Amino acid sequence: MLISEQDERSVFVVYATETGNAQDAADYVARQCRRIAFRCRVASVDTLSLPDLLNESMVIFIISTTGSGVEPRSMTPFWTNLLRSDLPPDTFEDLYFSVFGLGDTAYEKFCWAAKKLSKRMESLGACEFHERGEGDEQHAFGIDGALQPWTDELIRILQEMDPLPPDVEVAPANDVPSPRVSLASTSQAMLDGLQDPLKADLQYHQGVVKVNTRITADDWYQDVRHLELEFEYNVQYEPGDVAVIHPSASASEVDEFLATMGWEDQAEQPYEIKQLALDQSLPDHLPEVTTLRRLFTRFLDFKAVPRRSFFQYIAHFTTNELEKEKLEDFLSPAGADELYEYCYRVRRTIHEVLAEFRHVKIPIDYIFDVFPPLRPREFSIASSVKKYPHQMHLCIAMVKYRTKLKIPRTGVCTSYLSGLNLGDALQVGIKKGTIRLPLKLDTPIICVGPGTGIAPMRAVIEERIISGARSNILYFGCRSASKDQHYGAEWLAYAKDGKLQYRTAFSRDGPEGQKRTYVQDIIREDAENLWKLVNEQKGWVLISGSSNKMPLAVKEAIAFAAETQGGYSSEEAKRYVRTMIQEGRLIEECWS
Repeated sequence: MLISEQDERSVFVVYATETGNAQDAADYVARQCRRIAFRCRVASVDTLSLPDLLNESMVIFIISTTGSGVEPRSMTPFWTNLLRSDLPPDTFEDLYFSVFGLGDTAYEKFCWAAKKLSKRMESLGACEFHERGEGDEQHAFGIDGALQPWTDELIRILQEMDPLPPDVEVAPANDVPSPRVSLASTSQAMLDGLQDPLKADLQYHQGVVKVNTRITADDWYQDVRHLELEFEYNVQYEPGDVAVIHPSASASEVDEFLATMGWEDQAEQPYEIKQLALDQSLPDHLPEVTTLRRLFTRFLDFKAVPRRSFFQYIAHFTTNELEKEKLEDFLSPAGADELYEYCYRVRRTIHEVLAEFRHVKIPIDYIFDVFPPLRPREFSIASSVKKYPHQMHLCIAMVKYRTKLKIPRTGVCTSYLSGLNLGDALQVGIKKGTIRLPLKLDTPIICVGPGTGIAPMRAVIEERIISGARSNILYFGCRSASKDQHYGAEWLAYAKDGKLQYRTAFSRDGPEGQKRTYVQDIIREDAENLWKLVNEQKGWVLISGSSNKMPLAVKEAIAFAAETQGGYSSEEAKRYVRTMIQEGRLIEECWS
């Protein structure tokens, strides 16, 4: 097959990401396609619609998998539309596609989202021109262990499908790519005259902090906050929707980083940003004019654990031969273990690496290539707008831990939020979540929300109760009833009024040496009642929280009820749970 002339040797690269790895991989694929004179566009899947795909001839999907086989939240609307039963089997008969999945073989459903997408695209008539690739975080080179050879083969196939023009040569793989932007000095007046793109975005709303309170015990190891934001108008959101917040790095950390880089003297210089490489992504809501200080406060992440692409770039930018040799060793097959021990096992940050490799001098035009974007964070909304008009509540665990080097770490966004004072303004976006509620108020709802998974469950329960629904069950789990039972007084009050059945599992409150009890254990104890609710009354199950082992264990507990109370075989019970998911009666809102 030859790509038609009107396609101008073009490829559309679409990524779906939770943490930024798929975005980084998409940029890498686009850079490699550039070497053979293919023109790429790179876009997040949440900017894509099905009609958009109909106008494409070749699409490469870079898809991460979160938790137990779930697609990234940004992909859910697109995936839902792709599953529509009214789509004819020849919908994409003129489309060539390939898929690369990012996953972790430590999870049962490795690269599941990519596998499902590949199968669905073929069922709709698209032609897979390059076999699916699967990157494994457990590989010595991480995702790159599969991504690089997969991309090499992609490049070979593209050249077969549409050979290079006679006067064009393949660009060397080891050359440093051209920067994606240029930064040109400009005037302070240009900087002062521009509006903040985040404040200009109508999808974001300005809230004022009214409450920022710790809700775990003062002597507890984890700081969990309840935040209340108030808006001038009645913001609209549904239970299960997600608040999107763009964090800012602390001023002291930014100052320290700029000093490390030797950029203090130019930190306040206004620069105009011109995008040179249209096949590379840039941070969200990036202004046209800004300063280095503002960039590293709001848009570029110097506290992230670096990806291998970071080491590939700085190997070009060191002026010291010993440093260059060490960086090249890190990137070699023989040095994979050494790089892991140096960086990934101990979670060394970009700033810490650059503080040690002191001869690395990064040209400012390359800062968007070397540093990952400071990504917005998403938090499930913990309130019903019907109960709290003009307000939005959040329940957020502050990220604090020590690395294997005994260095304290804090999350950029949670540190930012914990430092907000009453009266501070905060721009908040709203994104649709996966949770929805049954139309009939007499349909039972079983909410499972251990830990901060309680956030969307609080929104659901408030919405149900204020609407008049009374068949509500909450399974909540935490370590200690007295230390981290989030919103416990509210649940007990609802239970006393007959509006909620409240079932709890406190895993650390039992005698030492006793088997710990989790929410799935309590659900198994309630198998008889649970089966009546989900089978006879067609109740819904909503699961929220960590995507590690809990969601699978809860589904296994439901299958246990089908076996012990419904007389199903083991396989029939599993099929029953799968049917609940297909019917939309079992919904997960989980995160890794």
